[in-house]
Amino acid sequence: MIQIDDVVVSFDVLREKFLCDIGVCKGECCIEGDAGAPVELDEVEKLEEVLPIIWNDLSPEARAVIEKQGVVYTDQDGDLVTSIVNNKDCVFTCYDEKGCCYCAIEKAYREGKVDFYKPVSCHLYPIRIGDYGPYKAVNYHRWDVCKAAVILGKKENLPVYKFLKEPLIRKFGEAWYQELELAVEELKKQHML
Repeated sequence: MIQIDDVVVSFDVLREKFLCDIGVCKGECCIEGDAGAPVELDEVEKLEEVLPIIWNDLSPEARAVIEKQGVVYTDQDGDLVTSIVNNKDCVFTCYDEKGCCYCAIEKAYREGKVDFYKPVSCHLYPIRIGDYGPYKAVNYHRWDVCKAAVILGKKENLPVYKFLKEPLIRKFGEAWYQELELAVEELKKQHML
């Protein structure tokens, strides 16, 4: 592990390769799991702001869940997460004609309808951020639904931290990311990566 400011980064984030291959996985990370996506407290307001704009892209079942319990809930671990449908699907999912699952928020962002991309935890996936008091831990989350992303990442030789440059900057800032790149170069010189 390396530490930059109050953030500890696992070597797996620097070593492992990853590049989403949505044509193969069909966006399964948004529709599988035992809880919704982690949400930061300040993101709840953003989710509620974009809701009227994306409402028609959501399934009737998702709209019913949101009307009943809202856009987020507290899971069994005490974490704030996006509401889910059928005990697994994120309420913000939508599908294209090929059956690929997409985030309705990200779709609206890409179409210029909203200025919120999606929850940062989703943007950062397969990185998960752990909170350990004064420190944040940046870890690589392995999940079998992402096998195709690992294969494509290896083919393109794209490390996780480079694949996730934009969301890492969003979460920790440009200066932090530059420090990360410098640390990686130093580790390479020392043959630690």
